[in-house]
Amino acid sequence: MSTATNKSGGRLRLRISLEDWEPPIWRRVEVNKDLTFWEFHRVIQEAMGWEDDHLHEFRAANRVVGMPGLEDELFGREPALPEDTTTLGELLIRQRKFRYWYDFGDDWWHTITIETRLPPDPAAPRAVLVAGEGACPPEDCGGVYGYSNLLSDLQDPAAEGYEDAREWLGEDFDPNHFDLAQHARQVAAALAR
Repeated sequence: MSTATNKSGGRLRLRISLEDWEPPIWRRVEVNKDLTFWEFHRVIQEAMGWEDDHLHEFRAANRVVGMPGLEDELFGREPALPEDTTTLGELLIRQRKFRYWYDFGDDWWHTITIETRLPPDPAAPRAVLVAGEGACPPEDCGGVYGYSNLLSDLQDPAAEGYEDAREWLGEDFDPNHFDLAQHARQVAAALAR
């Protein structure tokens, strides 16, 4: 599909939700359909607050989108669609939801819901963060269970892991805090690079 076709296809309002966590940690973005999945990965990283230190892939329309690798052939799965050339508009024509997997060890799964398909807006940035809630968990904390343990330890000064949790998260860490303005600037800068 040509870029011109994708641009005429408009924009998507997407809700990115971290799976298996309460209270919900989520972000809402509006993006042009001509974004590649690689560009959208960069948007997710900045919107959520991840540090882009780990591998990732998308699962959309019964396909894997990412960096094709040897393991595709070794494990007999269909090769991944290349994230640097496959656009959102190409793959999400009839989709309502898709998934993003970040850090294959900690297994941070995100559900991405297409909330609205919007008309083209040539004046709008290619990606913009418009809302969100909840602090992003820190990298390398052990996934959902490790993060839960860190937060439990942080709330109990008598816990064996209290000092480690304070060091890991910081004394003033608030799991409910989300700085929309800061993350919106980071999303805008992600595609300007």
